[in-house]
Amino acid sequence: MDSLLAILGLLVPLSGIFMIIAVVIGPVWIINYFKARDRAQLHETLRIAYEKGQPPPPELIEKLTAGNLPTLPETPDRDLRRAVVLIAVGVGLAGLGVCLCYGISLADQTGGWITGGAIAGAGAIPGMIGLAYLFLYLMKRVGRQV
Repeated sequence: MDSLLAILGLLVPLSGIFMIIAVVIGPVWIINYFKARDRAQLHETLRIAYEKGQPPPPELIEKLTAGNLPTLPETPDRDLRRAVVLIAVGVGLAGLGVCLCYGISLADQTGGWITGGAIAGAGAIPGMIGLAYLFLYLMKRVGRQV
């Protein structure tokens, strides 16, 4: 009986991890799969039309080139926007960590510190990336004035 509980104790967290991965990666994979399949069908249609000597319809060429949008140029203003958003996400996660620390500490002091610290520490990642973008923005801005 104890071994069954030990196995179940391992399966529950593992299945939770697999579910999180499936929820995050699944939709991205499905969308890319169907886009690739549609693109392959369009290429096959173009190949058949070319072999028969027929000109490809303009709608088909338009569909093939519709997904290739030009990328926006990297400007210092884009770095500033990214910096502000990432710093805000970092501050928000840090605030959530502090609130969770306080709330959980009412029931268990150690659990509150661990949970709050983990969430606040996770907020440091986007916050530091935001600070790096802010640094890049400031460096590009100084470079323009000189």
